[in-house]
Amino acid sequence: MEDSVKAFSVDYNPINKDNTFTGGDFISGNITLELAKDCKINSLYVQIKGKANVLWTEHYGKTVVVYSDKEKFFSIKQSVIQEFKGQGKFAVYNINLIHSKLCIIGGYVYPFTFQIPSEDLPPTFKGSFGKVQYRVKAYLSRSMRPDSKANVPFTITSKANSNCSPELMTPQHSIKDQKLKLFNSGKVVMDVKIDKMGFCQGEGMQVTAYIQNSSSRDIKPKYCLYMKTSFFAKGKRKVKTKDLVKEVGEPIPPSASQNVTRVITAPATIGLSILNCSVIKHEYRLRVYLDVKYTSDPEVKFPIVILPSSASPALDQHPANGGYGSYGVYGFEAFGNPSPTSAASEPSAPPPPPSYGTYSLYPSLSGT
Repeated sequence: MEDSVKAFSVDYNPINKDNTFTGGDFISGNITLELAKDCKINSLYVQIKGKANVLWTEHYGKTVVVYSDKEKFFSIKQSVIQEFKGQGKFAVYNINLIHSKLCIIGGYVYPFTFQIPSEDLPPTFKGSFGKVQYRVKAYLSRSMRPDSKANVPFTITSKANSNCSPELMTPQHSIKDQKLKLFNSGKVVMDVKIDKMGFCQGEGMQVTAYIQNSSSRDIKPKYCLYMKTSFFAKGKRKVKTKDLVKEVGEPIPPSASQNVTRVITAPATIGLSILNCSVIKHEYRLRVYLDVKYTSDPEVKFPIVILPSSASPALDQHPANGGYGSYGVYGFEAFGNPSPTSAASEPSAPPPPPSYGTYSLYPSLSGT
């Protein structure tokens, strides 16, 4: 039997050159429905959703345990065609969305507009054992037929930037001294500073260090920018780490002291930090250490927050509610327990979409 639905899709309109959104932005688009023959529709609705999922397995002997969890950020729905009980099959419903539940052969475009909740949402992310995703979804329901579904992902980026959060602009400073044993003698001291905590994608991190080598061997300063992603489920944590940038400085001879400056550049394609999700935490560290033979390397670590490379102004955008967000308290515990799962927000209703009368129908397929 030929299906009456020839095509069913949903799409949205970009608001900037990067095709990204933040909390408080408006997202608009269209549902497109093409019919090969007349059909009766029970309901048609569109929805925006944001959530994070984690999933992994662990083996304990012959037993396999599945760990999974999720956090829902928002779910907002708009009805385009609603089902009304006790009315005639060919009745006309005055809901300012469609003239009748009976759709005749042809093509139709239904516009929609949502406001994304005005809060600092975790940015879009995909990792080894979890992801943060945002989608526009459309659902078409007909009697005696499986529901037709269409969806398209959209990208959320962080609202935070280094100009609005004092914590991100705070300089960082750490001192490490270590006595050497075994095949070395004396001690080494490193006094390291970086000018802030928050850096944009592709931005250089200036590292200034005073290094005192009171040992009997040459030592080399080394630098490593790495990421650490933690996935949480059922009281367990799955961790993935990856070195992103590794550099080596010039050797410092025995019984010498030097001031050393190095610029470590965060890759332009680096992912944004995620510190406001209960099931995924995506963090960065800058590790500065001294390569000393035959002993453990003295080191210091600085937490780094990676922010968007630029904030693109919205094109033809409604004023967004609220200001820039913040990552809150920057305690950066040693990758400990995440914050408790928060309930999904219930945002205020978005403004109504434009009148459907302003959108022309596709030419009737019966005339082609």
